[in-house]
Amino acid sequence: MSTSTMWTYFQTPTQIVRASTGTDFAYRRMGDRGGIPLVLGNYFAANMDDWDPLIVDRLAADRDVIAFDYPGIGRSTGSTPATVAELATECVGFLAALGLTTVDFLGFSLGGMIAQQIASSHPETIRRMILCGTGPRGGLNMTFTELSIADLADPEALLLKSFFTPSDVSQATGRSYLARLDRPEAERDWPVTRAAAETQLASIREWGEIPIADRYAMLKGIYQPTLIVHGTKDVVVDVANAVVLAENLSDAILLMLPDASHGAQSQYSDVFLANAKLFLGS
Repeated sequence: MSTSTMWTYFQTPTQIVRASTGTDFAYRRMGDRGGIPLVLGNYFAANMDDWDPLIVDRLAADRDVIAFDYPGIGRSTGSTPATVAELATECVGFLAALGLTTVDFLGFSLGGMIAQQIASSHPETIRRMILCGTGPRGGLNMTFTELSIADLADPEALLLKSFFTPSDVSQATGRSYLARLDRPEAERDWPVTRAAAETQLASIREWGEIPIADRYAMLKGIYQPTLIVHGTKDVVVDVANAVVLAENLSDAILLMLPDASHGAQSQYSDVFLANAKLFLGS
């Protein structure tokens, strides 16, 4: 097995690869090569700098990990797709450009929606997936009317409010999380534009619309082993959606974390990482 240079996530240089669609995807790749890569699908209006480096570094300690910017986000070119299905197609194109045919996929929020879509429409692409703070197509209370582009003007306040609960313990872990995101200015990814954020918001609202046919038909066709991670007090994606995923996917494990909101995996990083590594290694 060949081993890449062991950088920390925030030291890892950004690379560019061109997909057949013409999109130039920005990505960072770290960890040991040779096994099944773990691809990280990010949340709404986030670029590569918004991944928790503590989680990425520990995941990359013993495996190949790839983070990337969606089309039209950060340093990736192209237009931001207006639906999750289109985003999934673009992401499959990104993987093909890297020469990857099978991956594990960790999807956070919007990334979890993309993971489900790929597992459904390109089942050969995903071996195992981890779904953090996400819900199924047509899920419960997934209108996302509470999300506002105006809130992005103060990202730290927004993250503390939406990723962590009001409890003293949760807010303290939230402040630690924000401190970890303090990447050197010269190495930062490009900020997400308002236009790209608005289009992504439209895509997650479209995902939340209830289908005319069988509401959870997509889930019933997904066979990949899945680890579902959700906070019991998630204010972005109703916790009931984690139960819906667990009940309708054919091979799912549900990890519910107490006094945690949308950023449950960062608040309980040790618990999350222990379970994620066990799941991915099985």
